[in-house]
Formats: sequence, structure tokens, C-alpha cells
Amino acid sequence: MTDKALLFINGVPPKNLPEIEGYSLIACSDGAFHYLKEKKFPLEKLDFISGDFDSHSGKDENIYEEKFIYTPDQDKTDFQKSLEIIAARGLIKVDVYGGSGGEMDHFLGNLTVAFLFKNTLNITFFDEYGIYFFSPKELVLNNVRGKTISLYPFPITKNITTKGLQWPLNKGDLDMTKRIGTRNVASEETVSIDFENGDLVIFVSK
Repeated sequence: MTDKALLFINGVPPKNLPEIEGYSLIACSDGAFHYLKEKKFPLEKLDFISGDFDSHSGKDENIYEEKFIYTPDQDKTDFQKSLEIIAARGLIKVDVYGGSGGEMDHFLGNLTVAFLFKNTLNITFFDEYGIYFFSPKELVLNNVRGKTISLYPFPITKNITTKGLQWPLNKGDLDMTKRIGTRNVASEETVSIDFENGDLVIFVSK
């Protein structure tokens, strides 16, 4: 087992559920519980189900009631509360499904929550288009030739240097109100991205 958690939240469900082998913790928000049940996910594998249970129907899932962690704080999203539980249990890496799609304020809210944990958790979002995450200051991506790679400042990232992209940066700055780095393309199998200050979200297409 690893120190990695698998977390499902209540965005657009993945078309195909990921392999669950190798995760030391598997959890979901209460809203995601319903699509996992519909997709025949092995619910007994869940370590916990977190939320205020406003979408809990109280029927057959009551057999999993011992896995429920009631978190009624309305000032926090179910995603944030789930991450707090995961962090308290000592895990560092979190793969998240259901973080995007549908209403865009939901996606932006989840991205903001991930920002709050960027110094304590290594969070990677997965959806039907690819993956996205807050980048460390030195990043290497392997086996990405031909993939679309977007660099999005959050909100400003300074002194960025990239190698292996079709349109490289050399000590360049990005600012979400002036210049962003979306829709670049990996021209090499390996892409490296370094920056000195700020925060940067990386999107990698499938």
C-alpha cells in the first residue's frame, strides 16, 4: 500500500471508475456516494463517507452508516471537509474524481479548496479530458509528446522556464489578468517546468 488516497466528490462522475488497487484510503462525499452506488462501485471498500448528508436518502445505504462522518459546517464544502479528514489521517497524496464538469462555479470552488491545501497535500484531479494540479516549483512530466499542456497562473507566477513545449518560456511571467499559458503542446516526450514565485496550475490532456 501507499500513502495515497482516492477521493470521489460530487461533480460529473467519471465514465469509467479508476482502479482502486494500491490506495491506502478510499473515500467519497455524500453526493458522490449515489453515483458510486449506481456504477456498482464496491462500497465496502470505502473508508469513510463525509458530508452534511443533505443528499443522503437514508435507504439501503444505511448498512454503511458506520462509515459516515457527519460534517455539518456550512462554511466549508464537502470537498474541503473530506480533505481535512484525509490530512488528519496522515496521508499526503490524493487523487480526486468528480472535481469538474457541470456548473463552473463548482469547478472553481474545488480549485480554490485545493489551493488551501497545496502546502500539505499533493492533490491531482482527474476528469474525462485529462489531469490538473497545483505544480511544485520544479516539475517534470514524462511521456507527454503531443499532449496539450496548459499553464495557468493563480493568480501570478514569476520567472517560469519550460523545456519541451512548442512555445517555451525563459524566465517569463504569467498573470491571469494579462497573460496566461493555456493550450501549449508538448513537443518532446519529457517536459520540465520551473518557476520561482507564485502558484501555477498545470493541465495535461489525455
